[in-house]
Amino acid sequence: MTAALTGQRGRAGLLVAGLGLAVAARSVVGAADPRAALLFAALLTVVSWLSGWRPARPGPAWWGWGLVGAAGLVAGPLLRGAPRWHPGGFGGWAVVVTAVVVGEEVLLRGALWQALQPRLGVAATIGVTAALFAVVHLPLYGARALPLDVMAGVWLGVIRWGSGTLAAPAMAHLLADWAGWWLA
Repeated sequence: MTAALTGQRGRAGLLVAGLGLAVAARSVVGAADPRAALLFAALLTVVSWLSGWRPARPGPAWWGWGLVGAAGLVAGPLLRGAPRWHPGGFGGWAVVVTAVVVGEEVLLRGALWQALQPRLGVAATIGVTAALFAVVHLPLYGARALPLDVMAGVWLGVIRWGSGTLAAPAMAHLLADWAGWWLA
């Protein structure tokens, strides 16, 4: 690989391109189709792994950040009234949602965070990852949910920054999505 591709800027560009590819693939298959969601999650995880990202052991307080973060996010489904998608019972739906949450968090607040934060700083990294988080959700929720998705992305970024680990925003995101099963 050339220096441009292995540097932080090249790595961030490849991650954003991979994210775009994953969103396009999901849209082609059908944004609300469980197979498309699993394909999307797998592509995000593979792109992150290929970029050189590897998981780190979370610090001791990550679960507290995750619980507080989830409480903040639970207001989202109540306010948005987002359409629910249930491919069967809660168990099957929860598996698919878990895969998507892990893929999104690994790419956005894992690999992309590591690529952007040293160059852009925390505030800009939160802004970029929040904007991309919102764009990723456009095919599912449409433009009317964009402001709420940006706010959720900012909140997840703040949790990532405050906790110092990917585990906390992943937990918050997952618990909030699971709560959405009953709240939406």
